[in-house]
Amino acid sequence: MKISFLSVGSGQVNRGAESFVHYLANHLSRLDHQITVHQNGDPLINCTYRTESYHLDSFSIRDFTAQVLKNIGSPDILIPVNGRWQSGLCRLWAFRNKTKMVISGQSGLGLDDRINLYTCPDAFVALSNYQLNWAKRINPFVRVVRIPNGVDPEIFHPSAEKVNIELPRPIILCVSALEENKRLHLAVKAVAGMRRGSLLIIGRGSLINPLTSLGMRLLPGRFSIMSLPQHLMPGVFTAADLFTYPTVAWESFGIALLEAMASGLAIVANNDPIRREIVGDAGLFADPSDSGAYTSTLNQALSYRWGKKPLLRAQKYAWSKIVLDYDKLFKTICYR
Repeated sequence: MKISFLSVGSGQVNRGAESFVHYLANHLSRLDHQITVHQNGDPLINCTYRTESYHLDSFSIRDFTAQVLKNIGSPDILIPVNGRWQSGLCRLWAFRNKTKMVISGQSGLGLDDRINLYTCPDAFVALSNYQLNWAKRINPFVRVVRIPNGVDPEIFHPSAEKVNIELPRPIILCVSALEENKRLHLAVKAVAGMRRGSLLIIGRGSLINPLTSLGMRLLPGRFSIMSLPQHLMPGVFTAADLFTYPTVAWESFGIALLEAMASGLAIVANNDPIRREIVGDAGLFADPSDSGAYTSTLNQALSYRWGKKPLLRAQKYAWSKIVLDYDKLFKTICYR
């Protein structure tokens, strides 16, 4: 089948939705589908799919989508990633051109995915059972299936060469956009309550300055924020001792959780239904807004021998398995 993704940030930023597009497109192309990713940035290294790069001066999703739809040809499946204007425009285009539209719920349990559901795609992909039940309540007339995000164990694994991190051990790692809903300031406060150990945050975003200031004040000599190229990330995970993720409860997933577990790291995550479903017995859960409880849970996780639990959990999410569910879904909606 001919499958087209619309992902304005691909090739320019490396966050959850863009990682989802890259890895799924790569694995779908290995199943002999003809994959094109329409993006505003340059092609990524090691992509096996076709890329159409637009390099528009405006980062407007509406302008980007309109430009793509003028030149997209005739795909069998259309997958808009950026929501709102893009979903609406793609729904109209798909209806006129008799193309199937699939939306993956990368935005989370909020307005963006409500709008996505109200456009009545041919299928809405929920990333968790919790999101699946939520989506069915929002629009019971849309076909909703659960297919989680995945991880590539050929890239993220415990034997990846470690990146040298000059921080006192144990190193607690968080990989995240530096934005309000990620609640990274809570991780800083929790690690500051520990007698030993450091916090390493990998990411970019609007809160770089206040987070740096907070970390340097509460964790002098035990804190760092970095932005690293994607090819170094496997070695960052293997250089750490524990992974933490204090995000809000309505975030749709958290691909970094899978990358950490595939690298052998245990998790301390927000105690919400989605994170519990993803992490299972490969970590512990806490209310990050309770700084004392969060600190205690981090110490407890560091003292526990996790063995192969994180690895075994990550194996359930290997892209080689996840892609087969997408392949089955696409064939079902195209040939029914």
